[in-house]
Amino acid sequence: MQSPKSNPIENLDIDLAYQKAILGSVSRTFALTIPLLPPEMEKVVGNTYLLCRIVDTIEDAADLSPETKQTLSKLFLDAVLDKLPVQLFVDPCLQELKGYDNQDELDLITHTPAVLRILHTCSSADQAAVSRCVSIMSEGMSHFHGKQTESGLRDLQEFEKYCYVVAGVVGELLTSIFSNHSAKFAINIQGHEALSVAFGQALQMTNILKDSPEDKARGVSWKPCNMTQAELLKIAYQKLQDSMSYILLIPKEEAGVRRFCFLAFGLAVMTLSKIAARKQFDHKDEVKLSRKTVMAFYAFTKVAVGSDALMKLFFHNASSPLRKAL
Repeated sequence: MQSPKSNPIENLDIDLAYQKAILGSVSRTFALTIPLLPPEMEKVVGNTYLLCRIVDTIEDAADLSPETKQTLSKLFLDAVLDKLPVQLFVDPCLQELKGYDNQDELDLITHTPAVLRILHTCSSADQAAVSRCVSIMSEGMSHFHGKQTESGLRDLQEFEKYCYVVAGVVGELLTSIFSNHSAKFAINIQGHEALSVAFGQALQMTNILKDSPEDKARGVSWKPCNMTQAELLKIAYQKLQDSMSYILLIPKEEAGVRRFCFLAFGLAVMTLSKIAARKQFDHKDEVKLSRKTVMAFYAFTKVAVGSDALMKLFFHNASSPLRKAL
């Protein structure tokens, strides 16, 4: 008697259900924003986020040596690029992370095969964009594994490079995916591609500044050692201005894409403004947005993305504490 053949559609549904569930466990923010995208974009952007989260988990593992992180990153990249069986990454990675305390992220690594199966159902153009993003991020983070110091990165140039490999490249990825699925956006973005890098870097700078007390407590700083908080906030504000310009290039009929970007952007604006309003803070919870604020802004975005003027008005008003600090 023959065993019943597996149903590829049912298997994909199981994998996609896992992707949606684990996304909610490893990122509250992206679990809120990614479902705003049209289904095909939601699938590939959610998938990419999980792949990047695996890279971040290796990066965040404080007990691992830079050499071990580099080895695991290389194994992961080879698995993504189909150069080796994925289990040859999963098994040694879980072994090295046996003392790691985030069970959701360990579960994600265990399910790397499912995440890659979803990737292989995306269009060839989307797969190429994802592979490029993960390659640059993985290799870039490997470069910075040995540069974690208490004093911070060497200078602004090194800081910009770090923000590019961990987030600016994600802005480029999003632009590729949006262009693959929206012919009008593909036309609008021509000649303005650099804005997508600024969009990713603005979000990353927000995270670096927000997380700086916790990083300092574990003997690490991702800020440039020769720059003040005020100088960094000024650069972040400039990148937010570019981010606003980027969002305005998204056609109004692509409402889900606009909301996805504007929601992430607005949360960054409000967080940076809270940081700017304080001379110092000792824990990220002091500048964390309340759930009430997040959900109120989430509702606001549904209306705001239909009006360029309303989005610009929000940015002007919400960034007032940030501008005053410059």
